[in-house]
Amino acid sequence: MSEILLEARGLARHYPVRAHWWQTPRLLKALDGVSFAVQPGRTLAVVGESGCGKSTLARQLALIETPTAGELWLDGQPVGQADAAARATLRRQVQMVFQNPFAALNPRKSIAATLAEPLLLNTPLDRAARWERMARMIREVGLAEGHLLRYPHMFSGGQRQRIAIARAMILNPRVVVADEPTSALDVSVQAQILNLFKDLQAANGTGYVFISHNLGVVEHMADEVMVMYLGRAVEQGPRDAVLQAPLHPYTQALLSAAPTLAPASAKVQRIHLQGELPSPLAPPSGCAFHQRCPRATAECAAQVPVWREVQGRHLACHRV
Repeated sequence: MSEILLEARGLARHYPVRAHWWQTPRLLKALDGVSFAVQPGRTLAVVGESGCGKSTLARQLALIETPTAGELWLDGQPVGQADAAARATLRRQVQMVFQNPFAALNPRKSIAATLAEPLLLNTPLDRAARWERMARMIREVGLAEGHLLRYPHMFSGGQRQRIAIARAMILNPRVVVADEPTSALDVSVQAQILNLFKDLQAANGTGYVFISHNLGVVEHMADEVMVMYLGRAVEQGPRDAVLQAPLHPYTQALLSAAPTLAPASAKVQRIHLQGELPSPLAPPSGCAFHQRCPRATAECAAQVPVWREVQGRHLACHRV
């Protein structure tokens, strides 16, 4: 059996929300029972509309927040049952790359101070050893050792994202969670950053959870794809199976909306969904997608679909 670096079992995150202090809080189910596993050297891509729970999932995986329910296992250890010292140790194994590289870097700190901080907090290295590791890491992401003495405003967006990646990788984490890491960059720079991710993964065997709206990026990066809708996974499986032959109606609609340079005769017919994404404060009964699904029946409105295996992938749909 393949080694599993990171495993989620029914992971959920709920937030009490109220418009005014005197009102009874309502429960917002931002993440509502997601399960998956990440293996060494492989990438799980998470896709879906804005508001489907992708970034909430990222915060749970990076141990920034504590899940409301479910289990999270990291390197064979249950994170939820770990004490503060154990969680601090486990947290070193998961690092995160954020969407906006400029906001993710402290403008008042030099690049050397930014990269030194995780080493100061998590390793016993002395000053010379820290500098050696920082210099090696900054070269691995395509920059020069002299850049360590500069500040974030002196770099382009692509260079800042390389620095953010260097900070995430400097502790040699087992898992990296990347939340839209290329969406703020030019297309040509995106390609460089994606190739950098793949090179570092090949060298270190790191497992990636890669969150993106861009299906072209997903096709380039992913080994496995998980499609989310309103806090739940609706389809999950190998990249080629999900992207080339989607089974769930939502996945089909999502892929049909992706821009393509193919001739008109080869393009997939556009599927137009009716209505907007429902509010997680008042999710629909039954299947959360039934109000927008062109194939919905009375059963879809009444019963929550079972997560089951179909044609080499897992999905939740009554109509497949």
